[in-house]
Amino acid sequence: MKTALLIVPLSVMLSACAGGVRLAMPQASPQTAQPAVSAQAAEGPPPVRNTALRRARLKPQPPAADQALPAAALSKEILFQYMSAELADQRGDWKTAYVNMLIIAQKTRDPRVARRAAEIAVNAKQSGEALAAIRLWREVAPESDEAAQYFLGFVVLSDNLAEARPLLQQRLKEARPQVLGGTILQMQRALASARNKSAAFSLLDELLVPYKDILEAHLALAQAAYALGNSTRATAEARAAVAINPTSELAVLTLGQVLPDRRESTALLAAFLAKNPKAREVRLGHARLLVEQKRYEEARREFKILLVEQPNDLTALYALGLLGTQSNDMKEAETYLTAYLKALAGQPDDERDTTQALLILSQIAEQRNDTQAALKWLDQIDAGTPQAYLGAQIKRAQLIAKSGNVPAARKLLQELSTNGEDDQVQLLVAEAQILRSLDQAETAMTVLESGLQRFPNNVDLLYDYAMLAEKLNKLDIMETSLRKMIAIAPNNHNAYNALGYSLAERNIRLPEAFTLIEKALQLAPDDPFIIDSMGWVQFRLGRLAEAEALLRRAYALRPDAEIAVHLGEVLWVRGQQDDAKKLWRDAIVKDPKSDILKSTLARLQVQL
Repeated sequence: MKTALLIVPLSVMLSACAGGVRLAMPQASPQTAQPAVSAQAAEGPPPVRNTALRRARLKPQPPAADQALPAAALSKEILFQYMSAELADQRGDWKTAYVNMLIIAQKTRDPRVARRAAEIAVNAKQSGEALAAIRLWREVAPESDEAAQYFLGFVVLSDNLAEARPLLQQRLKEARPQVLGGTILQMQRALASARNKSAAFSLLDELLVPYKDILEAHLALAQAAYALGNSTRATAEARAAVAINPTSELAVLTLGQVLPDRRESTALLAAFLAKNPKAREVRLGHARLLVEQKRYEEARREFKILLVEQPNDLTALYALGLLGTQSNDMKEAETYLTAYLKALAGQPDDERDTTQALLILSQIAEQRNDTQAALKWLDQIDAGTPQAYLGAQIKRAQLIAKSGNVPAARKLLQELSTNGEDDQVQLLVAEAQILRSLDQAETAMTVLESGLQRFPNNVDLLYDYAMLAEKLNKLDIMETSLRKMIAIAPNNHNAYNALGYSLAERNIRLPEAFTLIEKALQLAPDDPFIIDSMGWVQFRLGRLAEAEALLRRAYALRPDAEIAVHLGEVLWVRGQQDDAKKLWRDAIVKDPKSDILKSTLARLQVQL
């Protein structure tokens, strides 16, 4: 089973250096700021964070104790206008809702109404209108920390840094000593969302001049410089932070993040752990660095140490499950991923998606021919994640067909609800592939033909239709479909390669085949399968030395069974029979059912 390791290397070491403005600015007490290596980093790419324009309501909050509310009477006119605004918002007419709500806020000077106007604009992804309402909110509630935070987030997002400067200066001056460090890190996070990164860094650098004796000032500058691509400055600031407090996990993690040499980062964290073996966040960062460098056994030891103190640690359980698949230890992978899902059920976390774990567990069950278990895991994938759910249903259909119930598999695919052409095409292609895998190619052709009647210019359908026609030796249909693909998508390298390879494989129109594959290679110069095609057409043209060089390169990039068969034949013809047989034996191991291998050995009358 081929599984890709999904552990992301040290992508986010500190919560304070995460990019993007969030609608809700950080509310945690700054004095509690901790080195927070993202738990998601061990689970693949982190989920997309919500920006200041995300589709989400601000949480209703009671007025703060120090927030003075106006004494305006609730007249019938105001009540009617307010209800009209809310009804318009429910109907999706954000503009009417926003204008009415803003007018009420201007009349009444009520901060709650101004906040509601801002919410309507945010939900409608209208940054200018949102900022106008937030300005009013801040004007009528000057003591509101929440209004100030939203105002800061939006003016930074709009690159109005001059307007942000006084508010940032005020926050630094008013921060109590015990919360100053956290305030500095929050300020860096806010400025990270500015489009003009260089100007934001210059402002941060200027604001922090009076605070150079504070560890967090150097951390903030290190993080900002790193985001700007200034490795030299980032490293210098991180070293300054470590010098202030050599035992700070946050400081050493920052230095480990910004050092250009990953090996130096790994050694730095290992040395810190030797002196501070209980430093959990540093050990987590060290484990990720080891994964990044493909030192999987060492990484596995680190994650297991993390589990000793916290047996239900979600990050460690998930990482160990993925490392098990990487080392092809499916029993261990299954153990840890099952434990991960059990632990997650006991401590629900909206930031964690179970999809990947469930898919891997399903693959493991399928590998041991336990179809029922594989289906059980797939059944748990949430329909709330449409693409993952669709993929899971396609996999379910494949398993059902594999177990012998093809009608049920096709019925499942045909009855799935879809969103748009892409999803519908995906289901059609999946149905055709199931039929093709079961030697029902003619029926598969019918499925694709019906799809092309609905979506005649869909390149995915055209490609699969062409490849199926090629398998059935319907070369006119194949060529017509691929040339239509080229006309629709002239930069689609797959179409040029497929047509060129098909001609070369049949040893016909070789100059044209060469030209087509050459074009494909220009579009995708490092694609091993296109390099293989070019090697094969060179072989057909009698250019054996060029063919061998190209096929060796393709095989080095991807030791695929079909490439091995081609390279083996070139070596056989060149008199290197022992090397050819070795490649063919390797191909048998990789793909025991390879048709091209069987036909090649039969044609050359070779016994392995």
